[in-house]
Amino acid sequence: MVSTGSTTDRLGSTGSTGPTTDGTSGCVLVLAGGLSHERDVSLRSGRRVSEALRDIGIEVEQRDIDASLLTRLREDPPACVLPVLHGESGEDGAVRAVLDLVGVQYVGSPPEACRVAFDKPVAKTVVAAAGVRTPRGVTLPAETFRELGAAAVMAGLVDRLGLPLVVKPAKGGSALGCSVVREAGELPGAMVNAFAYGDTALVEWFVEGAEVAVPVVDLGEGPRALPVVSITPDGGFYDYTARYTAGSTEFQVPAKLDDAVAEECARVAVAAHEALGLRDLSRSDLIVDAEGRVWFLEVNVSPGLTETSTVPLSVEAAGLDLGHLMAELVRRATERGAA
Repeated sequence: MVSTGSTTDRLGSTGSTGPTTDGTSGCVLVLAGGLSHERDVSLRSGRRVSEALRDIGIEVEQRDIDASLLTRLREDPPACVLPVLHGESGEDGAVRAVLDLVGVQYVGSPPEACRVAFDKPVAKTVVAAAGVRTPRGVTLPAETFRELGAAAVMAGLVDRLGLPLVVKPAKGGSALGCSVVREAGELPGAMVNAFAYGDTALVEWFVEGAEVAVPVVDLGEGPRALPVVSITPDGGFYDYTARYTAGSTEFQVPAKLDDAVAEECARVAVAAHEALGLRDLSRSDLIVDAEGRVWFLEVNVSPGLTETSTVPLSVEAAGLDLGHLMAELVRRATERGAA
């Protein structure tokens, strides 16, 4: 059995244990922004988590990634860094590798795990090897289309995978460059859209069903799933606009699923977290089809924490406070450095 509420035992209910009693002290440096396509979302996540930490009395500095960052880290190292960077460099492990180099502790997964998780086709392979169901797909770099002929390659995709399809960049988040293809004539535009955000595209069989998100946290007793969030966008597809425009998507948490299906969603999210070697916090995106089968789509090592993001909704549904949860993760990261 995978628990979906055990973090309440560790932290208490909303408004309980504060930062001075749980050992969190010193300045927390929240990194937000960066230069990826998801910069604006990262800044919104940074503001949200910074405010949540300040509300419980923790000293917070929020800053962007720039050439002065390393000097700041060396001359005045914070107690801990909390990266809420999305997209390239924020989720591919690069910034975390630099933090390791300068000996600064941070919340989140180590660089090598981030690199694997950020590459969707590689992550799917690792998670599938752990016995998790994931849609069949093909990974194709842009040069393959140029060398072999786009028309022939796309005809092969339709013949091999069938329709509908989903086309997405192999790396990246927030559904940028992602399209659903229901007719063969839509495939060329979908490929162009995906290649606008990266040089490799993942083309998958599109699983019809209910999209859900499942955060996973680890507070020292092993990874635990928080309540499942169901996602129903107005336009039928959870794209960038639906994710970050208030009122564009209906969320239900806990999701209205049979107990056995909700338990399987939790199990799959924890299995993905463990198989990929993730740490502290992740969010898995899943599909529940009409037969109640759960399909793994992708995992996020730096999930959004904005006003319209699923993780804060799940945290609240678990009876937790976002500030206290993040403070506990900060405390654990700080302890890792002292060990």
